[in-house]
Amino acid sequence: MKIGAPKEIEPGESRVAMTPDSAVQLQKLGYDCAIESGAGDAAGFTDAAYEAAGVEVCKTAAALWDGSDIIAKVRPPTEKEVGHLSEGKLLISFFYPGSNEALMNLARDKGANVIAMDMVPRISRAQKMDALSSMANIAGYRAVIEAGNNFGRFFTGQVTAAGKVPPAKVLVVGAGVAGLAAIGTATSLGAITYAFDVRPEVAEQIESMGAEFVFLEFSDDELPDGAETGGYAAPSSPEFQAKQLEKFREIAPDMDIVITTALIPNRPAPVLWTKDMVEMMKPGSVIVDLAAERGGNCELTQKDQRIVSDNGVVIIGYTDFPSRMAAQSSTLYATNIRHMMTDLTPEKDGQVNHDMEDDVIRGATITHAGEITFPPPPPKVAAIAAQKPKEKPKDLTPEEKRAQELAAFKAQTKQQVLLLGVGAALVLGVGLIAPATFMQHFIVFVLSVFIGFQVIWNVSHSLHTPLMAVTNAISSIIILGALMQVGSSSILITILAAAGIFMAAVNIFGGFLVTRRMLAMFQKS
Repeated sequence: MKIGAPKEIEPGESRVAMTPDSAVQLQKLGYDCAIESGAGDAAGFTDAAYEAAGVEVCKTAAALWDGSDIIAKVRPPTEKEVGHLSEGKLLISFFYPGSNEALMNLARDKGANVIAMDMVPRISRAQKMDALSSMANIAGYRAVIEAGNNFGRFFTGQVTAAGKVPPAKVLVVGAGVAGLAAIGTATSLGAITYAFDVRPEVAEQIESMGAEFVFLEFSDDELPDGAETGGYAAPSSPEFQAKQLEKFREIAPDMDIVITTALIPNRPAPVLWTKDMVEMMKPGSVIVDLAAERGGNCELTQKDQRIVSDNGVVIIGYTDFPSRMAAQSSTLYATNIRHMMTDLTPEKDGQVNHDMEDDVIRGATITHAGEITFPPPPPKVAAIAAQKPKEKPKDLTPEEKRAQELAAFKAQTKQQVLLLGVGAALVLGVGLIAPATFMQHFIVFVLSVFIGFQVIWNVSHSLHTPLMAVTNAISSIIILGALMQVGSSSILITILAAAGIFMAAVNIFGGFLVTRRMLAMFQKS
């Protein structure tokens, strides 16, 4: 069977559904590959590169459509393109069946099988085919770059000879794939980043990326239900929406850049940034609306347009952010297609096995064997969803803190009394069996330890590090014990005691001398 990728006819679309690298992988599955001449030019893939990878280059779109058993596209097909389909042919592309019912009916009437890449279920096994996430990741990154291109200041704060520049404040609404990509990019550029999502379980993920989660004061039963089937956010209640808009009005005057990414599958984009919020923002602020294709999250967004509001706020409603990075987008999308074909070709024999019992294939299929199969049933495997964050420990009252400290003190006292009792028993046992000379030396050792520890440990810790404090305490124990033994009748003990005094003194005085020099480095001249 032959897989063909036509040139996209949507104005401004630069992506292509097959790259030379993906064609090599498809050929390993047993397929022949074809490309329409010039289809990859805008993404940087020449016809010569395809020919070198063993891909047939077709001169016309009609030749490619008629000669291919499987068609791989990026954008949804037009009616004219669907007219090229025939019974048994397979089309793989974005399709958006919820808003393209007439086109879906036309494909069914042609007897074609259609896999919509935007319908790939969000389960763990399907991540490698999740083209929506691949494109959303690029869109989120590009949105920040586009905002920076229209913003008149640095993202990061700077202190220069010409004055201080404050950091930009960025708000990202929606923490899906696009939102997280935008958060990561804005944070890496040095902006103070805030993020909001109706799913409270993503707060920990947002904070781990260096952004601040915007919380709403709401009880658990008033919060949205989290994620719908497929891992998308569920619609919010009217009460929650009102509270959400109230919070946005509160923070709107402080935001320099707002990036909105909120979408609900097969529904118009919710309006989250109203006209009055735009009017509250400072002149020169920027709004990038990634939901513009579905109506926009900003009330003033115009699809595929860059406009400036009456108060000087730039509002960007472009819908081709992935296409503006065509080489990267094509590479990722072609990889998603290749993984889909891998699942469709379990025997690697170049023959499609359209298994409607497979969760991923069934979920993405919208027409099959002359029937419309949209909407699909829920996947048997649960969608990917983050767990709710653990509750933060409750702040203790002063009374509770005192009670905890008292309990800890009592437990520590009991432990010390027990240790002292064990130590006293051991000393008593040694005293009963050891000779008198041993006890004399042992008493010197105990006194040295006690006095040396007290002398050194009571020195202010600002004058020596904890490690230095321990070594000095040990040295003081040695020097005190040596002083008490230096007058011994034994010449050997006297020599050893003198040597101990000398070496311990070098360590103590040398340590304090080094500390003094270190402190002098921080003193003003």
